Amino acid sequence: MSISHQVASASDNTKPSTNSVIAGHLYELGVLLSLLLLCVVMTFLSSRFLTMDNLMNVASQAAVSAIVSIGMFLAILTAGIDLSVGSILALSTMMMGIACVKWGWNPYLSILVCLGTGSLLGFCNGIMLTKLRLPHPFISTLGMQKMARGIALVVTAATPISMFPQPIQFLGNDSVATVPVSFILVALLYIAMYLFLTRTTVGRHIYAVGGNKEASRLSGIKVHGILNLVYTISGFTAALAGLVLAGRVNAVYPLAGVDYETDAIAAVIIGGASFFGGVGSIGNTIIGVLLIAVLRNGLNLLNVDSAYQTFAIGAVIIIAVFVDVLRQQVMKSGK
Repeated sequence: MSISHQVASASDNTKPSTNSVIAGHLYELGVLLSLLLLCVVMTFLSSRFLTMDNLMNVASQAAVSAIVSIGMFLAILTAGIDLSVGSILALSTMMMGIACVKWGWNPYLSILVCLGTGSLLGFCNGIMLTKLRLPHPFISTLGMQKMARGIALVVTAATPISMFPQPIQFLGNDSVATVPVSFILVALLYIAMYLFLTRTTVGRHIYAVGGNKEASRLSGIKVHGILNLVYTISGFTAALAGLVLAGRVNAVYPLAGVDYETDAIAAVIIGGASFFGGVGSIGNTIIGVLLIAVLRNGLNLLNVDSAYQTFAIGAVIIIAVFVDVLRQQVMKSGK
C-alpha cells in the first residue's frame, strides 16, 4: 500500500461521524446553557453577583486562567498535557522581578525577559518530548513543573518581589472605559488563536497531529516541529498570564501559579476538548474558563469555605472527563 493510500485510510478512520458531530454540538450547547444557568442561580443567591463591579472582577480574575488555558488547549489538542504552566508562570515572573527591581533593567526589557523565559521553558518541554523521546508529555512537563518551581524558590530565597513600574502593571491593573485591559487582551488572544487554528496550515496541522500522529507523519507533516511549537506557545502564554497577574497584585512570588494547571485542564475539558486529541474549539475553552470563574466567584460571595470550593472544582473535572469518555464511545459506535 502506498503512503498516500495509508494516509487516506487513516484520514477516513478519523473522520467524524454524524452521531459524533451531533454529540459534540449538544455538548457545546449544554456547556453554554450550564454557564447561563449558573449565572441565574448565583444572581438569585447573591444580590452582589450581577453588579457591574463584580462582573468586572470576574473578568479580571478569569483573565489569568484564560490565557494559561490557551496553551493548555493546544497541548491537549495534540493528545498531550502541560503540567508545568503554573511553575513556568512563577519562574518567568520571578526572573522579570529580578531583572526590573533588583538589577534595575528597563521595564520593557524585563517584560521580554519574562516572555522569553516562559517560551524557552516551553520549548524545553517540547524538546524533552521529541528529541529525548520521553514516553508522554505527562512525564516531561511534570519534571519541568518541579524544576521550574525549585529554581523560582532558589533564585529569590523564597521571598516575593514587589513595587513594579507602570509598564509592568499595565496589563493587569489598568482599564479602558471601565473594561479591564486584561479582559481586552484575552479577547484579542482568543480571536488571534481562533484565526490561527482555523485559517492557517500550521493550525490545521495541530489538529491533524492530535487526531493521528502517524498519519500526519506519513502525509509529510513535521510532527516534532508541531509539538515543539505547541509547547513553546504554552510556555509563552503561561509567562504572559504571569505578567497579567504580576500587574494586578503589583508583586511576584515563587509560589504563584500553584494549581493553575488544574483550572486550565478543567476549563479546556469542560469546553469540549478531548484528552484523546484532535477535538476541541478555542472558543468553547473560554466558556469553560468563565464557568469555573463564575462558580468560584459565586462560592466566594456565598462565603463557602475554600476547601469546599476545591472539592467543587474537582467534581467538575471528573464530570467533564467522564462526559469526554462518553463522547468518545458515541464517536466509535457511530463509525
